Amino acid sequence: MDLFVSTAHAQTASNTAAGSGFMQFVPLILIFGVMYFLLILPQQKKLKKHREKIDSIVKGDQIILQSGVLGQVTRLNDTNEVEVEIAKEVRVRVLKAMIADVIRPEPVNKN
Repeated sequence: MDLFVSTAHAQTASNTAAGSGFMQFVPLILIFGVMYFLLILPQQKKLKKHREKIDSIVKGDQIILQSGVLGQVTRLNDTNEVEVEIAKEVRVRVLKAMIADVIRPEPVNKN
């Protein structure tokens, strides 16, 4: 009967627990690092660029609103509003947060 029973050897728990505990978090840290560089960082750069574009709006700029309406900036307020002419003699006040894009005409180079 003793042929089928093997003796158990005790291992020290401190050696295996300290090494394996940290090693379990290494894949999670790597995944977070990859997600940060592939998703979070580019999105932050895009938002910063958009914010700079919105803050640099001047009178006469063509803009696209979030709803898809095109218009021309006729007046800037000190608050977060701009006045936009969407048709001839039709002006609306719009929050800057609702501006999707600013269209600035490219300067024409005459050579």
